[in-house]
Amino acid sequence: MIDQNKKKVELLTPLKNTKSLTAVLENADAVYFGVESLNMRQFSDNFKLDELNNIVKKCHDNNIKAYLTTNIIIYENELASLERVLDKAVEAEIDSVIVHDIGAIQLVKDRGLDFHISTQANISNSQTAKFYEDLDASRLILARELSLKQIKEIKTSLKKAKIETFIHGAQCTSVSGRCYFSAEVCGSQDYSANRGKCIQPCRRKWRVIDDNNNELLYDGFFFINTKDLCMIEYIPEMIDAGIDVFKIEGRMRDPIYIEETTACYREAIEANYNNSITKNKIQDWLNRLKKVYNRGFSTGFYFNLPKGSEIQREIDGNISNHKKVEIGKIINYFSDKKAAKILLTKGKVKLGDELFIIGTHTETFLRQEVNSLQIKQKKNLTETPFVSSTNNRITIGIIVDKPVKKNDKVFKLESLLKEDIKL
Repeated sequence: MIDQNKKKVELLTPLKNTKSLTAVLENADAVYFGVESLNMRQFSDNFKLDELNNIVKKCHDNNIKAYLTTNIIIYENELASLERVLDKAVEAEIDSVIVHDIGAIQLVKDRGLDFHISTQANISNSQTAKFYEDLDASRLILARELSLKQIKEIKTSLKKAKIETFIHGAQCTSVSGRCYFSAEVCGSQDYSANRGKCIQPCRRKWRVIDDNNNELLYDGFFFINTKDLCMIEYIPEMIDAGIDVFKIEGRMRDPIYIEETTACYREAIEANYNNSITKNKIQDWLNRLKKVYNRGFSTGFYFNLPKGSEIQREIDGNISNHKKVEIGKIINYFSDKKAAKILLTKGKVKLGDELFIIGTHTETFLRQEVNSLQIKQKKNLTETPFVSSTNNRITIGIIVDKPVKKNDKVFKLESLLKEDIKL
């Protein structure tokens, strides 16, 4: 029986950019993101330092906590930059800073900032957990290589620190992401995984030869290309283990991915607390998660040590059964009618379609079901003609739930499943 007085688990979602924040305003409890450098996803968009105040304010205006990642190894020549970032974090009233470098922890403490210990610290036992708790860390992001049983044991040893673990997204084949493969392949520390610039050589095909007997072990396989973590089926078990915060990985992913994964896990969490999880709901969540970027799904280390079946050996990158297709752009928005005019440049649109309107240089992110269609003066249409070339572009009008802006792009997720393809 669920204790209704117990505080609900926090759902923590990643931000790539401002569009990502717009995409999760209704479902996230908290977000995490980087500014410029000094974080583990330096190939992501990341925010400018002078944007931090506005980002945090937008989060707080929507009752969302904002966590700043500064969790790479810090070198001597970077201390001044880190201090500037932390001073700005104080000014912006950031809710917490994610760190792992001991020197960074000290600078955070000097400013009275709340802080979380990154998974980079590889917290794998209760003694390490208590060490960081005694340093006044409010939250510990545990090593990814722990089982639910081990997590529960660590949680029961703590007095006040909260426990955070990953629940969905990319998994690193190395220990909690601490890896030198990228730096070695590039011949430069500039591309170290520990510096947030991993080029992901583990996602490539490799030929591996055993020098002892000259045996070819792998010949053109993605033999260390780990599948993505997906724990949507096991929300009750995760909560029973005492985990306080569920973290979605994906600061490199587009807003459609971030919005859908956040929405699915929000629904699953709420269903857990009101005792309404069913097999049909779980299957629906899985189907939706398969529509966005994924490498196949795995349960990581939560139940058993991962097996070879949890490596995606045949395909590099996305194996989603849908692809994102740009079909047009916004050419006008009419606030009085709450309508948008779209230049359709590819494919067709019909009633019931789901469109994604995403800004190029704006904060726009809108997931919009098509409930009305108009071409010139023709209203109450059920679908548009098919657009196959630049010669037969058409302009259509639809009602939209929120404002959009000129030149925002319009996308559809198109199925790659044969039974879903309508000729």
